[in-house]
Amino acid sequence: MAGASASGYRFGSQSVAGQGNADANAAEANDVSVQFYNPAGLTRIKGKQLQLGGTVVAPHFTYQDTGSTRFTGTSTGGDKPSNIAPDAAFAPNGYFSTQLTNDLTFGVGVFVPYGAKLDYGNTWSGRYALNAIEMESLNINPSIAWKANEHHSFGAGISAEYMKAKLSQSVDVPGSIAALPSSTALALAGQIATAGGNPTLLSAAKDGSARMNGEDWGFGFNLGYLFELDANTRFGLAYRSQIRHKLTGDATWDFSGVTSDPIVNRFVQAASGKANSDARVRLTTPETVSANAFHQINDTWAVMGDVTWTRNSRLKDLHIEFPGTSEGDEVIRQQWRDTVRVSVGANYRINQRFLVRAGYAYDQSPVRSAELTHPALPDGDRNWLSLGLNVKVDDKSSIDLAYSYVKLDDVRSNYKNACYPTSTTCTGNGETTKGLYQTFLQFFGLSYTYRF
Repeated sequence: MAGASASGYRFGSQSVAGQGNADANAAEANDVSVQFYNPAGLTRIKGKQLQLGGTVVAPHFTYQDTGSTRFTGTSTGGDKPSNIAPDAAFAPNGYFSTQLTNDLTFGVGVFVPYGAKLDYGNTWSGRYALNAIEMESLNINPSIAWKANEHHSFGAGISAEYMKAKLSQSVDVPGSIAALPSSTALALAGQIATAGGNPTLLSAAKDGSARMNGEDWGFGFNLGYLFELDANTRFGLAYRSQIRHKLTGDATWDFSGVTSDPIVNRFVQAASGKANSDARVRLTTPETVSANAFHQINDTWAVMGDVTWTRNSRLKDLHIEFPGTSEGDEVIRQQWRDTVRVSVGANYRINQRFLVRAGYAYDQSPVRSAELTHPALPDGDRNWLSLGLNVKVDDKSSIDLAYSYVKLDDVRSNYKNACYPTSTTCTGNGETTKGLYQTFLQFFGLSYTYRF
């Protein structure tokens, strides 16, 4: 699952320095990327600072079918998918801050908050649930931070978030034909013959296909507080709001490859009731609340930790609407649960040039059960192990490197679509997708920081 590197669709690395500590270092507030985690930490960034970086995600993803079926109860057949996820995906980020006064700092961040990319192909056993999904996003997040006194700092930001998504799936034409009452099948064959088509081709009909896409801008905010007990110990609280999106785009249904006879294909599409139209999906991204701490033990060692709660229950079932048609919604059942991510980290300073980072995190999955595990997000609880290195190039610039290994628990799917091809109130294939997913990911991060 390239891109979906934290639980749910949330991308897990917004800072290479943070990645090196498994995102346990929000209260460290030692570089400009702190504004993503806690905008109040900007008060510790002196002068002007610019950081440009990114993370390459290399996923390893396998699927083993354990009995997927059509709505008729027969096997879907299909191939074992290969190369489900891309070989690698890249997510950039950039941050800038400038002190307006001794107590007031402005910053802006640009990052990728959500993402996913999976391509099972159109011949796999779960094709009636999903062939491919791609989600891209970009968040532009200006912030302001105020240092009230030597102990208390406050920060706030606003977010303009762009989101684009597209998915494709097969349409179960063979199953639908097999399920037709004999009288209906005879009538359809007669109509095709009268129009000059070859109705015998119905017995070897292939799948149709559907493609849907949408995009939208949404807006939200984030808040932060930093308490500095002394020069070596800090505590932080941060909140990032929900963002409501209404993705609008198109739905395209293609029956041109069902048989070799275009007349037959035309009748099959008409019988399906599917027509090209607009498409719309409403979703609300989850808010997060974080608490974190940092302590510099001595000149060599520092320790830190973070607990983040995510209100994933905001993401309930996804309804794909087809406005302007008589088609009912296509429903992707999710009913996610709220989750907690816990991370701990440590820094070891070798000398004035080199600082080594390490961290571990446990990240809960929002998916409740195998029955709610859709192929778009076969998500499991995650264990993170991270290493990082900060190299001081000169008095004004530094480089951060990070590597993370993330192992997901094995995930079983037994997802049943409650909507059948014969339904008039909803859209779906009525399939059951049943299988085992095994996933691990590797992250390679690199960033450059310049202090003016």
